[in-house]
Amino acid sequence: MTDVVYVFARAPRLGTVKRRLAAGIGAMAALAFYRATLGATMRRLARDRRFRTRVAVTPDRAGGPWRLGLPWVAQRGGDLGARMDRVMRRHRGGRVAIVGADIPGLRADDVATAFRRLRAADACFGPAADGGYWLVALGARRPSRPFANVRWSSPHALADTLANFAGRSVATLRTLRDVDTVADLAAAGQKPGEGLKSHF
Repeated sequence: MTDVVYVFARAPRLGTVKRRLAAGIGAMAALAFYRATLGATMRRLARDRRFRTRVAVTPDRAGGPWRLGLPWVAQRGGDLGARMDRVMRRHRGGRVAIVGADIPGLRADDVATAFRRLRAADACFGPAADGGYWLVALGARRPSRPFANVRWSSPHALADTLANFAGRSVATLRTLRDVDTVADLAAAGQKPGEGLKSHF
């Protein structure tokens, strides 16, 4: 069975993406950063033949060339955990991963490594510098509610999720930074006010 990775993506529309970043650099610049990072992530993963790349979209039915012709599914309603769980359940018998759309340092090798580690582990996480995670990959043996009772968008997101995997084997990848604020942008190597670059 082929491994599948989903890029969790919000349609790149002005005023609806990277709002905390937009507060520091402006909505147009934040949108430009998001478009560049999302597009580069999808292209980089789609070129890799070790797994299949798909997009999980919100709002539902949000179309357009930004999806790069990749297969897609709607995230549908609920909090982030409910939406991730719904996508994961599409692949109950195989290995599936979800990655964020705002991780400048993400490489295809990271995803391939996660799937490789699932040969010996039940789950694999890519920790984020802010206490969340930029990747989650699950094998066939998984908790019934892997994303229950998680304080999303908080420093506790990864720890809360790991509590659902008590007694199971969990692997981790390197720590990366998602870009939510001007400080994150600077840490990723971009000075506010400069022309945005894709980091790829």
